[in-house]
Amino acid sequence: MTVLYGADAGALSMRARPTKRLKSASLVSVGVLALCLATQTASARTVAGPPDTALQTERGPAKSAPTDQETTNVPGGKPELATDPVTGDVVPGDDTIVVTGSRIERDGYSAPTPVSVITAKELKAEAPANISDFVNTLPAVRGSGTSASSNGSLSNGAAGINSVNLRNLGANRTLVLFDGQRSVASTTTGQVDVNTFPQALIERVEVVTGGASSAYGSDAVSGVINFILDRDYTGFKMEYEHGVTTYGDAPNHKVTATGGKAFAEGRGHLIVSGEHFSQKGIQTIDRDWNDSGYFLANNPAYSAARCTDAASLNTPCVNEFLIASGIGTGQFTPGGLVSTGPLRGTYFGSVDRATGKASVNQLNFGATSGQWMVGGDTDITTAGHRSSATLQPEEKRSSVFGRLSYEVSPLVELYGQFSYSNYRGQSYYQQTPTTGVTIQRDNAYLPDATRAAMAANNLSSIQIGTSNIFLPPQGSDNERQVFRYVAGADGAFSTGTIDWKWGGYYQLGKTKTNERLTNAWNVSRMAAATDAVVAVAGNSGGYAPGTIVCRINVDANAGNNDPSCAPLNRLGTNGASPEAIAYVLYNGRQPLRKQTLKQEVAAINFSTNSLVDLWAGPISVAFGAESRKESVTGSVDQLYQPIVANGVTTGTWIYGNYLPTRGRYTVKEAYLESVVPIFKGMDFNGAFRFTDYSTSGTVETWKTGLTWQVIPDIKLRGTISRDIRAPNLSELFAPGTGRTNTVNVPQVNGSIAANQFNESTVGNPDLRPEIAKTYGAGVVLTPTFLPGFAASVDYYDIKLDGAIDSLLAQTIVDQCYQQGIADACSFISTTGVAARPLWGCR
Repeated sequence: MTVLYGADAGALSMRARPTKRLKSASLVSVGVLALCLATQTASARTVAGPPDTALQTERGPAKSAPTDQETTNVPGGKPELATDPVTGDVVPGDDTIVVTGSRIERDGYSAPTPVSVITAKELKAEAPANISDFVNTLPAVRGSGTSASSNGSLSNGAAGINSVNLRNLGANRTLVLFDGQRSVASTTTGQVDVNTFPQALIERVEVVTGGASSAYGSDAVSGVINFILDRDYTGFKMEYEHGVTTYGDAPNHKVTATGGKAFAEGRGHLIVSGEHFSQKGIQTIDRDWNDSGYFLANNPAYSAARCTDAASLNTPCVNEFLIASGIGTGQFTPGGLVSTGPLRGTYFGSVDRATGKASVNQLNFGATSGQWMVGGDTDITTAGHRSSATLQPEEKRSSVFGRLSYEVSPLVELYGQFSYSNYRGQSYYQQTPTTGVTIQRDNAYLPDATRAAMAANNLSSIQIGTSNIFLPPQGSDNERQVFRYVAGADGAFSTGTIDWKWGGYYQLGKTKTNERLTNAWNVSRMAAATDAVVAVAGNSGGYAPGTIVCRINVDANAGNNDPSCAPLNRLGTNGASPEAIAYVLYNGRQPLRKQTLKQEVAAINFSTNSLVDLWAGPISVAFGAESRKESVTGSVDQLYQPIVANGVTTGTWIYGNYLPTRGRYTVKEAYLESVVPIFKGMDFNGAFRFTDYSTSGTVETWKTGLTWQVIPDIKLRGTISRDIRAPNLSELFAPGTGRTNTVNVPQVNGSIAANQFNESTVGNPDLRPEIAKTYGAGVVLTPTFLPGFAASVDYYDIKLDGAIDSLLAQTIVDQCYQQGIADACSFISTTGVAARPLWGCR
């Protein structure tokens, strides 16, 4: 079990405290909302929402949130409703209200689940480069992905995506809605890129910090982010924004044009919007703070034996991990470092152009543990590598949006929507190091002093680690196109004394991706070019004696010849030729995967506020059904695919190694929700949803909640809910992608060895939804003796069972070698024969 603690509405947060159990997770928090001493002081408010006489529609929370306490006219917009901050109570003047997280609309009803709101005025005042940057400032939003933080997502195609993560439980456990409707994901992992929404037409953003699966279905475990569309925008506006950092770099430009017009005497309405954003990237981390060498590393002074109860009486126990400056690597240098054997510490510097050989130096090692080194010549080992990642990506985004609605009769309105978004972004992960590179004693570029030392120590080869400083950093150049089409209708009718509202829609969403890597090298070409020798007279390749060539072209095996192979000098910082670099980078051909994600949704909903009259008021009911189909298809050229043999996936490229993902599933759902007044001031809210997945069968979700206005000064609220997250397309159908990196492996003698690994993670079509149980309770204070003052305190407890995840390679190694968990050891192979597959852990 993992227990996370965090402050929900304040500035404080505490890190997770993990234990050994993976199968479930619990999250507990107490938060205090900032005090609102004036009507416009809080940028995010816990509210129930304002009333609205508009028809209940499929966007769900159509009019649930306040904008200001006063009714104001926004230029080119429409009047905004008056509400009380924090409580969300509506200033009298209308008769219905819809709350995000609930399908019920009703006069004066405040949902038991807290809702935070970002208004259009606040978005305009902040003027973020993208709307997710502002959403990420909310206290409940933690660990979200941005285009800057996702630059290392090379093999899964997620680089450049802006996602939202509530409670830091993962973006895939936060349901993102656009105008109350789902939007097609931008990756197979289910992440919705919020930059695909028309920012100029966002009326407000509502954040439900609590489970809402009974209202909206899967993924609403930690909450819901709902981007509300300004459907009634009237007028025309055009805006230009320019931003730059305090360092004078990463300039960005954004242009938007938005128009809206009523026609047919107000029965019809058309809104359109277009946006273009461009940003010049910062492709290196050129900042002073990056030069300090601050890392989290294995502590070389740590000893598990010393930290037992008996041993600690006589010997000091130190932390297993160390966070400090002056930490680097002891595995590689820019020009190559011999990190093992008799020549350990020998490293190669600049290449003498006259001789073609690198200078030979001796590294001053600090204390080492695995791949980490504390102290010593860390400035030498990390030179060039430490600042090679992208700080801000190069981006271009363009989007268009249009919506047309027409009131056929007073009881029926038809509408259609179309949106298109195009993203192109380039970022770099790092100057990728490699360790365990074999250099033979007859290598043509080996300095004479090193060759003599190898002979003296009877070494036929050495192993070096290098950051490959001669190559540009590896990265991605991704392009995504997102199409979304919606057709729907809203209406009203009566059956006897009961007035009903209904709404239905069909949505088709498509995401087309081109996931292309940059500066990735081909593994077999790198090996062939590295093994360079001097051609001897009479060689099989017919090369002139003394010519430096690739060994494969002069050895006895004619079957491995590659006439295009150009020998590569990896010994030194500046000896690689342009021809050799072009060869290992496959002359510009780079791993590419094309994928198409498709989402189809059909839904219909009904609601009434007058089902039955009770002693305390009428019962409100909402019910509906939804059908959804998710699918993915793709293609990858054979050149870019990994080798799959004996159950083992072996990468043929340093990154990428793409395999096409193909799969589909369908979902059928029905729900029922009701609000029942218990007595004056107290309402009961209950909801139930039945869901049938084609892959895993049926599952139920539900919610119960109470609100009680004890006195005008105090309101209490509480909820209990059962929520789910179903496995996404990647977790179900990922075909397996080869990946290499380094792990720290504990040795029998207590030391740590840094070993390279080859990893393959595959999907599991038999996965079942994970289930969360959420408890929430809160109090809202609005003392009548302090006009304008409001505060709220909310407690929540989320327990997650059957969590779906994939373990990191280092986690598996630690569980096997340190904790002795046999199940983890079964996932590791040291013989090249397939280990037991890690089916997306439960």
